[in-house]
Amino acid sequence: MLKYEQIALDIKQKISEGFFKANDQLPLEKEMCIQYDVSRITIKKAMDQLVMNGLIVKRRGSGSFVKDVDDNEVTDLSTSHQFLGFSNAYKDKKILSEVIEFQIINPTEEIANKLKMEADGFVYYINRVRYADNEPYVVEYTYMPIDVIPGIKREVLQESIYRYIEDELKLNIKSAHRTIRAILPSKLEMGYLKIGENFPLLQIEQIGFLNNGQPFEYSKSNHRSDTFEFKSISVR
Repeated sequence: MLKYEQIALDIKQKISEGFFKANDQLPLEKEMCIQYDVSRITIKKAMDQLVMNGLIVKRRGSGSFVKDVDDNEVTDLSTSHQFLGFSNAYKDKKILSEVIEFQIINPTEEIANKLKMEADGFVYYINRVRYADNEPYVVEYTYMPIDVIPGIKREVLQESIYRYIEDELKLNIKSAHRTIRAILPSKLEMGYLKIGENFPLLQIEQIGFLNNGQPFEYSKSNHRSDTFEFKSISVR
C-alpha cells in the first residue's frame, strides 16, 4: 500500500469511528504533513482519494471538511480492518447462525478461477442461514480456500467467520468486489426464510480479498428484500 493510501485509510477509519464528524474541518495540509511526516503532494493525493470516495469536500480558501453522510454510509465506504460482515452490520441485534451444510470439496472451474486457485485444490463449502433477533434474514453460500483460511470448524460457523479470520488468524481483510441482483427464492430458501415463491430476494455475489490481494472468499448471499438496503454515494 502506498503512503498516500495509508493516510487516506487512516482518515477513513477516523471518520468511521466518529473521531471526525460530519461537517468537521480536517487539519490543514501543512499540519498533516508534519503529523504523517510526508510531503504536501502525498497529502494532496490522500485528500483527492477521500474526495473521490465521497467522504470529504474541499472548500476553496477554507480547507477540507467531512461530508455530511450518515454512519451507515461511512461504514459502507470504509475499507478499515473491521470489514463489514453480517454480525457487524446488525450488531444492535442478537445474531444467530444455523449451519445447513459444511464440507470440504474441490471447487468447480468457475469458483477456482474466482479464487485464483487450482481446481484440484480444496475449499470449504459453507451454507448458513443468518438470523437477527430470531428472524431469518439471509441464506449464505460461501467458498473459502482451506490453505488461505485454515482451521475453520463448525463452532466458528456459529459465530462470525470474519472475526475468526481477523482476530484468530490475524489476517487483514481489505476489500470486496460485489454484484447485486434481484432473484426469486429456491425451495430451500422459501423454507428457511419463511417466504413464498414470488417473494423477491436480493443476492450479493462477492469476492473478498485480503490486503495482499489474495482472494479468500467467493460467496452468494440471498437476502430477504424486506430486511436489506443498499446504499451508495456517487461523485462526479
